[in-house]
Amino acid sequence: MQAILGNYLPVLIFGIISLVIACAMLGAALFCAKQKPYAEKVSPYECGFPAFEDARQLFDVRYYLVGILFTIFDLEMVFLFPWALTLSKIGMFGFFSMLAFLVVLTIGFIYEWCKGALEWD
Repeated sequence: MQAILGNYLPVLIFGIISLVIACAMLGAALFCAKQKPYAEKVSPYECGFPAFEDARQLFDVRYYLVGILFTIFDLEMVFLFPWALTLSKIGMFGFFSMLAFLVVLTIGFIYEWCKGALEWD
């Protein structure tokens, strides 16, 4: 029992310190921040609708399609760079595996294109 506690003691200390720092930062943000909204702060910025309205407001489907499109390109880049660096080591299996992955992403991109996510009115 003592050996197990000795092995996990640094993890426990790290967790406690992390919790204390997180609580201190949250407390500082809540008590020290100025809560004075002004017209520029509450104006529509990225989403295009007023900030303080009904939370159950319907979104245009293109909003979600752009999110999916970002995910497609983000995943593609995250996997293509390491794949390109190790292509000589992983051989033909790695090549065809990445080809299958890119085909799936291309199908997603074509779906986005057909749904009109790339066209803004």
